[in-house]
Amino acid sequence: MNDSAGDNDTLTPDRSDGGVKYHKRDFWSEENLKFSRPHFRMRKCARMINKLARGRELDLLDVGCGPAALRNLLDSNINYHGIDIAIQEPAPNLLEVDLVAAPVKFGDKQFDIVVAQGFFEYVGEFQARKFAEISELLRPGGTFIVTYINFGHRNREIYWPYSNVQQLQEFRASLARYFQIDRSFPVAHNWNHSTPQKKWLQAVQMPVDLNIPVVGPVLASEYFFICSPHAAQQAQGLARRSVRTDQVTVWISLARRCGEFTVSAAASSSGVTPRLLSVLSAPTSTP
Repeated sequence: MNDSAGDNDTLTPDRSDGGVKYHKRDFWSEENLKFSRPHFRMRKCARMINKLARGRELDLLDVGCGPAALRNLLDSNINYHGIDIAIQEPAPNLLEVDLVAAPVKFGDKQFDIVVAQGFFEYVGEFQARKFAEISELLRPGGTFIVTYINFGHRNREIYWPYSNVQQLQEFRASLARYFQIDRSFPVAHNWNHSTPQKKWLQAVQMPVDLNIPVVGPVLASEYFFICSPHAAQQAQGLARRSVRTDQVTVWISLARRCGEFTVSAAASSSGVTPRLLSVLSAPTSTP
């Protein structure tokens, strides 16, 4: 969602009245327009996703999708869904949600791939909560691809709207509590704290997914982390969904016996809409 940096060279996020400032829809509706053209990181990310999919039909969620420019870079076998605080062009596969104030979720849907590019620099103190929410969105065997700025760069620059600025080791440690980190590597290396702007440098670095000792920590602009779910956490998520399914089953049984009043009460307690529960609880006809 961002490829910019400010002039501030201290680890100080944007603050208002002594606290972290979280920008709302009016800010992002304009800010997101800067990223309507796919930039280097997005193109490299799309390249990885298409390679990972290997032609299989997969469901993908783009967290903090901005103008949803990533979808135009993905192969047709990937079913794209996006979620953001400021959706530019509403569509059935795009959901507008304040991702700091509300949970990261897309209805009850789960995904084979979840992507969060340039998102976690803006979540302030909610980083751990967002990791936990995203971990429940992944299907078994799913992949989480996340990026984070290297604030240890030799010529560090910090974009002024950031609210979550930390050293890479801290981010990695927090991420590892919710996911298994399978791989991590720089998005690109550059003398300045940005992705390369010259086309020949971009062409050279586009296929590179290696860690270069000594050089990486000081010249990497930001990092990709390729993650998979922890088995224990995935099991907990499945258990919670199973409990909710059992609750809905019980309410359907009651609704069939007791009529419309119970349908309304069941919907309120189970989280299923009254109309859907009415359909589910309707007596089945026999031939």
